[in-house]
Amino acid sequence: MARKKRTRRSFGQLRQLPSKRWQAFYTGPDTALHYAPSTFETKLDAKAWLTDERRLIAAGNWVSPAARQQGHGKSVTLAAYAAPWLADRTLKPRTREHYQSLLDHQVLPELGDKPLAAITPVTIRTWHADQGSGTPTLRAHAYGLMRTILGSAVYDGLIASNPCHIRGAGNSKRVHKIKPLTLPELEVLVENMPERYRAMTLLAAWCGLRFGELAELRRSDLDLKNGRIRIRRAVVRVGGESVVSTPKSDAGIRDVAIPPHLLPVLQTHAGEHAEFGRDGLLFPAAGGGHLVPSTLYRSFYPARKKAGRPDLRWHDLRHTGAVLAAATGATLAELMARLGHSTQGAALLYQHAAQDRDMEIARRLSAMVGNTSTSG
Repeated sequence: MARKKRTRRSFGQLRQLPSKRWQAFYTGPDTALHYAPSTFETKLDAKAWLTDERRLIAAGNWVSPAARQQGHGKSVTLAAYAAPWLADRTLKPRTREHYQSLLDHQVLPELGDKPLAAITPVTIRTWHADQGSGTPTLRAHAYGLMRTILGSAVYDGLIASNPCHIRGAGNSKRVHKIKPLTLPELEVLVENMPERYRAMTLLAAWCGLRFGELAELRRSDLDLKNGRIRIRRAVVRVGGESVVSTPKSDAGIRDVAIPPHLLPVLQTHAGEHAEFGRDGLLFPAAGGGHLVPSTLYRSFYPARKKAGRPDLRWHDLRHTGAVLAAATGATLAELMARLGHSTQGAALLYQHAAQDRDMEIARRLSAMVGNTSTSG
């Protein structure tokens, strides 16, 4: 058999086949090997094809030859690509619902009918600006989703490069400033909650548990003898239904130590309000089954007003627990373990908040000196 003749070049390679026809191929921007969709009768024609491919790459208009052969780069719209992209992802139910909502409301109305190859950096900047600044977190999430989807399109060879280049657009500043409850405010809040929700409110504030973690706690998760709560699951609302899953992240699977002063409260609650059996819900709805946020809020909103904190969100009770823990001198690693955080960023927020509280204490101590005579 005749040996195939191969010609090396600065860009791409040519190879003469036993049929005497020429094959052309090269390594693309995606680091994959790409072949011409057909062989060439002459070496000159094969070289010309490589030259055209190199020009496409230099101009930033490259799409894989296979994708161009199928017309994908110019015909597949963002909406058509995003649907299977989302369906193929392994996501938690709440995350999937969130991504679908971002696509339906923030992304597809403006960009859905555009072919992937027609979405340029200018297109992205215009779309991002049109989102406005009223909901920075939502805008950051939408941009992050777009960047991820288009990154997949690059990997799939449908576009040459990702057009999402806005520095910092995937991050947002917190609109709601964390203001933890003081202990007197917490006491008033708990006193004004119905008895069946008082222990839940205390656990949220002192142990920093998320609502979904609290609502899925079972009797078997409560270890009063050793003063610990085992967090292994969480419940979320998806499409009007309660869905039980694992916690928000792997770090969310944890054991949390209960402050000793809460143990009698929890023991009383378990005896009077929890469902029966080891698998009975610790904080069920009045009619049984999982408690939903809207039901809890009907009691929480009047109680927070009584405490003088109409600004308080239920999730701020978790912040309160985090700041209280940080105020005891807990290390960053200890805070992350207690709260179930997988990254340091959120835990650092609580350490900073605790430091702010410490400065306030220092100022009040100095104020006490001002109210006392210092003359000898």
